[in-house]
Order: sequence, then structure tokens, then C-alpha cells
Amino acid sequence: MANIAVVDMAGKNVGEITLSDAVFGIKPNAVVMHMAVVNYLANQRQGTQSTLTRTEVSGGGKKPWRQKGTGHARQGSTRAPQWRHGGIVHAPKPRDYSYSLNKKVRRLALKSALSDKVINNSLIVLDELKLDSYKTKTVADCLKAIGAQKKTLIVLADNNAFTVKSIANIAGAKAAQINTINTYDIINADTLVIVKDAVAKLEEVYA
Repeated sequence: MANIAVVDMAGKNVGEITLSDAVFGIKPNAVVMHMAVVNYLANQRQGTQSTLTRTEVSGGGKKPWRQKGTGHARQGSTRAPQWRHGGIVHAPKPRDYSYSLNKKVRRLALKSALSDKVINNSLIVLDELKLDSYKTKTVADCLKAIGAQKKTLIVLADNNAFTVKSIANIAGAKAAQINTINTYDIINADTLVIVKDAVAKLEEVYA
């Protein structure tokens, strides 16, 4: 089991926590993590692209010239694909790109991502992060003190509106709860900051 120092909002060590090997100490599975990231990005696609086929463009109701005797190739409409302003062949239409992964695969991917952060010393356990009002500067100073100034994912134990919105005001910082955390956000972050209470909940859910 890995022992990680617990720091306060000023960046000072205030204790130590032992992380569960079942969640934070497995061998990262790169293939499964890749599957989870591709799945997440596919599920984010809106799939709203749409172009017009020959039945949807305006005009073209009349045959441009008679079938025979003109020397031209026969044409039935000026909105056929080969004409300017004509319809698009095999036009893209709205579709659903989302699909689901097996639950065991999703859990393995998440635990692999968490374990990878521990291996690379990119995991910081914060004693607590609680605000009684919107204080972006307080959160920004905290991240600076603990050395998490690039892309940072902060995992909270509860959905505190003051904390969540204060984090949202900081470029590169993102808040997540136990029920919203995902593999993509963990991998995408340079530093993973987990509040101490959230560690226990993560281990309870995923161990």
C-alpha cells in the first residue's frame, strides 16, 4: 500500500494517508484506458451535422431540356449531384455516436488512471477544501501552494456550490465528484488533487 502525504490549503504537510492497492496500486492497463477515452470522446459528439440531398435542395423541378436531340447528355433535374447547387451524394445526417463499455472495463480503466497518477507522483491529497462563499482567489492560492498550477482535476467529497464555482473560474482547473469522475478527465489532467474525504469514498466504491 502506498503512503501519501496529506497537505492543507497552505501546502503544509498535516499527516499521511495509506491508499488502497485495489484502487490506487494496480498495474495500469493502457489498452483499457485508451478504450475508455475513445468511448468518452465518442459520447461527447453531438452528431448534429447535416447536409442536403437532392430531394431537399430547392429548385430543380423542371427537366432542363428534352430527352433526345439536343446533343447534351440526358438530364432529369438541375439539382442532381453533378450540377452546381445540386444535392450532396451520401450526405451526412444526424446520428448518435454514443456507445457503452462493459462496467468491469470502465472500472478497470478508472483504477488504472488513478494508479498511473500515483506512479508518476501526480496525485496530491488535500486535507479539505471548503468555502463559505465564492472565493476564486482562495482556490487559486491553494493550487499554487500545493504545486498544482497547470491542468488540474480536483475531486471533491460533496457538491459544494461555492467550491465548485470557484474552481470553475480558474483556467485549467476542473472539479469532479465521486459520481462524475471519469478516466478521460484523470488522464487529461497534469495533476490530480483529491480531498481526503473523497479518497475514502473512492475506495469504498471501487475497491
